[in-house]
Amino acid sequence: MSKRKLSRQQAWRVEKIQEERARRAARRDTEAQDALSGGELGPEQDGLVIAHYGTQVAVESESGNMQRCHLRANLEGLVTGDRVVWCEGDPMGVVVAQRERQSVLSRPDPYGKLKPIAANIDQILVVIAPLPEPHANLVDRYLVAAEAVGIEPVILLNKTDLLTANSALRTSMNELLAIYPGLGYRVIHTSTRDSGLDELNAALYERTSVFVGQSGVGKSSLVNALLPQADIRVGALSETTQKGSHTTTTAQLLHLNCGGTLIDSPGIREFGLWHMSRTQVEEGFREFRPLLGTCKFRDCQHEQEPGCAILAGVESGVISAARLDSYRRIVASLGEN
Repeated sequence: MSKRKLSRQQAWRVEKIQEERARRAARRDTEAQDALSGGELGPEQDGLVIAHYGTQVAVESESGNMQRCHLRANLEGLVTGDRVVWCEGDPMGVVVAQRERQSVLSRPDPYGKLKPIAANIDQILVVIAPLPEPHANLVDRYLVAAEAVGIEPVILLNKTDLLTANSALRTSMNELLAIYPGLGYRVIHTSTRDSGLDELNAALYERTSVFVGQSGVGKSSLVNALLPQADIRVGALSETTQKGSHTTTTAQLLHLNCGGTLIDSPGIREFGLWHMSRTQVEEGFREFRPLLGTCKFRDCQHEQEPGCAILAGVESGVISAARLDSYRRIVASLGEN
């Protein structure tokens, strides 16, 4: 399909937007350079971005001091969790360099382009709850996305107090989660209303983590339970729709009482699997990996082809039919975006 040509007015508007962005970047760089050359700053030191405020960031020093900072123009892509080199100043410091990232979590922006939202994460906690009722394909989408970016996923079943008096829900959740420990995924059970936070605290210890999941599963409530002074606003779960609303408004890095670090980031539902290829999705299913490349046909779709190693894996019990169904649903969704 040929690329649609912009009208003269649209082209003029795009040009003006780009010019304004360039002016803002130049202005930021001038402010930072003036501070650097004016001798108003302290020596260079390592720091950690703990919050992002548009064209500025909050940086924490290794000693625990925090200051809001200007960014050099070439550092526009910084996100919470980035490790940086910076200089303290009065009233504001300056970030002068970015350290290499160990990992990065991204999501699509309104224009379909992947945008980093948090960096240097050790583990992704996929939070689900009995209500809103989860389904295996949703869990698998999160797991595949985590595998694709090389960040360890952990499944966290929250609101377990709802299962005490509801045997149907309890059976449903047990059946949903039964397969994952055998695949090497850790499953944690928590409730902010009674017990279960000890295991979560142990999992968070000395690690940088992020909670992801549907609205209404209790992510902000968990943060409040782990760190009451964070005072995260919690959205009420609608009694009629059983769906929540996003309440967190800015990405922030929180030091937990248990000795871990949590990046609380707004609006994460899915990680934009639309940008992945079929091959990447295949690799995201752990039990598929030993069999990939051994199908009779190189372009095997794992549907009904003769000599398909994945289908043979299902027949032998190495791969569950439910996980194969999840794979097919995810692959089918790639073409919808």
